Amino acid sequence: MADIPKPTVKAVEYTVNCVPDDGIDGNLFEIRVQYRGAERYAVTRHGQQCLGADGTWDQGVKEYDRGLDWLNAHRFDLDTALEMAKQAAPFVTVNGFTVADAIAMQEKRAERHG
Repeated sequence: MADIPKPTVKAVEYTVNCVPDDGIDGNLFEIRVQYRGAERYAVTRHGQQCLGADGTWDQGVKEYDRGLDWLNAHRFDLDTALEMAKQAAPFVTVNGFTVADAIAMQEKRAERHG
């Protein structure tokens, strides 16, 4: 019998969020750090936006659409990607609602139902 290769296990996605995920809208405010190969990670929102080294969100996240310069400005080592996501998380807005708005709405719902 041939040698059977041992499987490898790698964490390939992290979620960063200032809004508790036990709330109704918490997932809308999350940022994801996703492995893209070659020990590089992308910082994304909703699978449609990608955070660049300059701190701005760019539409599109697919590597096949982009050149090497774009990839180098939007792919990071894990520590850098996680730090960028943590820095951006407090400033996420969804339909004009800030993180603070979302947390306040969750607290009001909890008061009414708890």
